Amino acid sequence: MRSSQSDFPTPEFSESDLRHPSTALFSRGIRFGWLRSILFIVLDAAMVTMAWVFAKRLAAAVPWFQTVGSFSLLSRNPQQVGFLAPILIITLGMIAAAGLYGERSFRRRYSNLVICLTLSQILLVTITFLYQPGVMFSRSTFSLAWILTVILVILGRWSAEITITLLRQGGTITRKIALVGYPDDMERAALMLHLVSKKEFTIVAQFDIRNLDDLEHWHTQLHQMYAEEVGEIFMCSWQSVTNPMEFYWNIKTTGLNLRILPVDLEIPNQRPKIEMIGSLPTIVFSPPALLGTDFWLKRIFDLIASAAILILASPLYITLAILIKLDSPGPIFYKQKRVGLRGRQIKVWKFRTMVQNADKLQAKLESQNQTDGVLFKIKDDPRITSVGKFLRRYSLDEIPQVINVLLGNMSLVGPRPLPLRDVERFEEHHHLRHNVMPGITGLWQVSGRSDIIDFDEAFKLDITYIQNWSLGLDFQILMRTVKVVLGKDGAY
Repeated sequence: MRSSQSDFPTPEFSESDLRHPSTALFSRGIRFGWLRSILFIVLDAAMVTMAWVFAKRLAAAVPWFQTVGSFSLLSRNPQQVGFLAPILIITLGMIAAAGLYGERSFRRRYSNLVICLTLSQILLVTITFLYQPGVMFSRSTFSLAWILTVILVILGRWSAEITITLLRQGGTITRKIALVGYPDDMERAALMLHLVSKKEFTIVAQFDIRNLDDLEHWHTQLHQMYAEEVGEIFMCSWQSVTNPMEFYWNIKTTGLNLRILPVDLEIPNQRPKIEMIGSLPTIVFSPPALLGTDFWLKRIFDLIASAAILILASPLYITLAILIKLDSPGPIFYKQKRVGLRGRQIKVWKFRTMVQNADKLQAKLESQNQTDGVLFKIKDDPRITSVGKFLRRYSLDEIPQVINVLLGNMSLVGPRPLPLRDVERFEEHHHLRHNVMPGITGLWQVSGRSDIIDFDEAFKLDITYIQNWSLGLDFQILMRTVKVVLGKDGAY
């Protein structure tokens, strides 16, 4: 399916980079998760504090424990250190590191909780004696604190879970959801949820999947669901979704979460996890959070790194410019129109590696194209100049694109911006790669570069990058780029 240039952007809700904090409406599921985690952190902190207070008082009140004068939990003067803050930081940090503030199934792993509390107590004893070996510490107090911490924290969490269940059964804190699927499937799903979820969910909207082809209506319904405070969409007829990737990202960028009720499914590569609702298994997709802080750190790094490259590599730029001029007539730089963020056209800076009329000659060479038709690549392209072959071999023709990075229409790492000719041959779902800022290098380039001739394979790599994006992944790709370029693998 081909599209004209005006059709490049797919229907989207935002004109910003997908990772930008203003792009997606803030997910209510994320907000609820943060609030839930904060409440359990406060609860655990209260239980740990109570355990240590009771332990100190009990050790001092019972002669059998033979306690000695010991530390204070709170500082009463500048010369006396209060130990409650370190106790809370170490204990709560250990619980958080074990993932016990996450989903319900993790919160209820009480055996893991006991292990964390025990390890934190051992760490506290070790740090205490190493940090202030001259201070007297009561072994009875530490032992009592450990026992009471385990009992009170587990009791507090168990009571909180019981309270939440009772409130849900009373309809106080139910979670609003929407169903999507065929009417029969949605009816069955509603019945199953009513039977097994203990009134945890309230169905406030249903969308017939037969109307999914009407994109405008579908997007309007998504926004309406968000306005009605829906937090999750339960997909009841997943087999009938013809474009799972687009379906998923439309939901995600609206600020909603997707959950699939499994009925003979084929699961896309989305890092799914199974979560039980009573006796009913569901599949939840949990991509990395699109953190605005990470986006701005990435942008700052792009600016600093590209400016440094431009300054430090200026002698190389001058040398290559002279070689290009001496090799063949024409300009030094070649600014090619390509498709960038949200389908907008940008001019990508490159050192010229072809003869002046290369674009006009391409039509005559289409029959020699060695890819699947979307991309245009020829192993021994006759349009490439002598110096151009050298520049392409070491990817030196790409280094002027740091100018695009400084201008803000490209990043150092991201899906490569493709020429208009290639994008015109896109199928509808291929436009998903335009959801983030294009880059000089990316996962596609370090995984084979020009050796990849099947565009769908390259597209999957781009989507994998988008779904798993992090600053750490960007640095890995940059390091691998250096290795690939020096190795000259797959470049032509």
